[in-house]
Amino acid sequence: MALKDELEKHGEWLFRRRSYLPLLILPILLVALRNSEGLEQVFGDLADGLWEAFCIVISLTGLAVRCITVGFVPGGTSGRNTEKQIAESLNTTGMYSIVRNPLYLGNFFIFLGFALFIEVWWFTLIAVLAFWLYYERIVFAEEEFLRRKFGDAFLQWAGKTPSFIPNFRNWQPPSLPFSLRNVLQREYTGLFVITTSFTILEILGDLLAEGELEIDLPWVIMFIVGLIIYLTLRTLKKKTGILYVEGR
Repeated sequence: MALKDELEKHGEWLFRRRSYLPLLILPILLVALRNSEGLEQVFGDLADGLWEAFCIVISLTGLAVRCITVGFVPGGTSGRNTEKQIAESLNTTGMYSIVRNPLYLGNFFIFLGFALFIEVWWFTLIAVLAFWLYYERIVFAEEEFLRRKFGDAFLQWAGKTPSFIPNFRNWQPPSLPFSLRNVLQREYTGLFVITTSFTILEILGDLLAEGELEIDLPWVIMFIVGLIIYLTLRTLKKKTGILYVEGR
C-alpha cells in the first residue's frame, strides 16, 4: 500500500474513534498528576490560582473558536459525525477563510488548557506531540475526501489557506449570518467537558500529589453551572424545536 493511502486509512480509522481515543493518555495523566501542584509549593496559592485561571481561559478560547466557526456554517458540514466524512458544501468563508481546520484549532486550545493545568512540563510536551500526530492523520484523510469531492475548488482554497496557523489577512465575510441557536445546540457538550474536566483534574491533583481530598467551593460552582447548562440545552435539543435552525 502506498504511503499516501496508508496515511488516509489510518486517518479514517482515527476519525471514527476520535471521540474516545484521547482517553488513552489517562495512564500518563495519572502519573503526571502525582507531580503536579509544583507551582503552588514554590510560589504559593495566588500564583497557582492565577495559573489555573489562565489555563481555563485558554480552553475557553478554544471553545470560542469552535463557537464562532459553528455559528456561521451551513448544515451538512463541520459536524460531530464519527461514522464517515460528510460535506455537502465546501466551507471557504468566515473562519474557514483564515485556516482550513478551525474546529481542530479550537480543540487544540481546549486540550492545551488541560495539559498546562497539570503543571508538569513533560506531560504538556507529550500531550501536544500526541495531539499533533493524532490530528495530522485525521486532517490528511479529511482533506483527501474533500479533494476528491470538490476537486479544483478545494485545491484553490487549500493553496491559499493555512492548515492550522491562521492567516487573518485572508479573512472573507461568512456567507451566512451568525446563528446562536446553532451554536447552543452543537457546542453545549464542549462547555460541559471543560467545566467537568478542570474540576476533576483539580480534585485528582490534590488527591494524588498531596494525599488530600479537597473539593473547593469555586470548583463545585463551576461544575454545577456547567451541568445545569448542559442538561438545559440537551433537553431543549432533544425534546423541543427551539434550537432548530432551518438549513443549519
